[in-house]
Amino acid sequence: MPAFPTSPADSAPDSYRHRGQRRALVTELNRKGIRDERVLGAIGQVPRHLFFDPAFESHAYHDKAFPIGEGQTISQPYTVACQTELLQVQPGQRVLEVGTGSGYQCAVLLTLGAEVYTIEYNRVLFERTRQRLGQLGYRGAHLFCGDGSVGLPAHAPFDRILVTAAAPALPRPLLEQLRVGGLLVVPVGSEQTQRMVRVTRESAEGFAREDFAEFRFVPLLGAAGWGG
Repeated sequence: MPAFPTSPADSAPDSYRHRGQRRALVTELNRKGIRDERVLGAIGQVPRHLFFDPAFESHAYHDKAFPIGEGQTISQPYTVACQTELLQVQPGQRVLEVGTGSGYQCAVLLTLGAEVYTIEYNRVLFERTRQRLGQLGYRGAHLFCGDGSVGLPAHAPFDRILVTAAAPALPRPLLEQLRVGGLLVVPVGSEQTQRMVRVTRESAEGFAREDFAEFRFVPLLGAAGWGG
């Protein structure tokens, strides 16, 4: 199991007000249909405001996406909770996250006890987020900069794969890196709207697909994404 802090806020500014805002956010997510208590607990524990520029901290606990630069966003908390709930992460599992972004989703996965391998396409975001996660005390993640649409074959197989950008179709390289019995969660569709998809690898060649609600993500770039 990776070494991650039970409370990164112990060494960073996380006030009673912030913790109260997280409790209110958890209540809102539960009202919107998130039922997994472990997921709600992780959302309630990770200090989302510390993944924002301080000038925009007041937006951190609203249930909305927010720009983080480089044409990317930090996902809406409901989206993070929904994807994480579908992923059904268990402590000690090896999780590949495609699209590190701000690092917030990675922190949620670490808080759930996953061993996280996360890959970011954009070099500027990668460097910024690697520094932030280290400063906050999250040391259980393996961070890479590169084409996440083709995964990390040298580190496969994975128990879980989470894609935080929109794919035009199920990325074959990611399916091949999923362990038998493992789950892949990925938004699939057009560049405007996508449907959340969960794939279970049932055997070496067998996959079962489930489709869920519509979402809107930034496009997945790379050889198995848009432009591939």
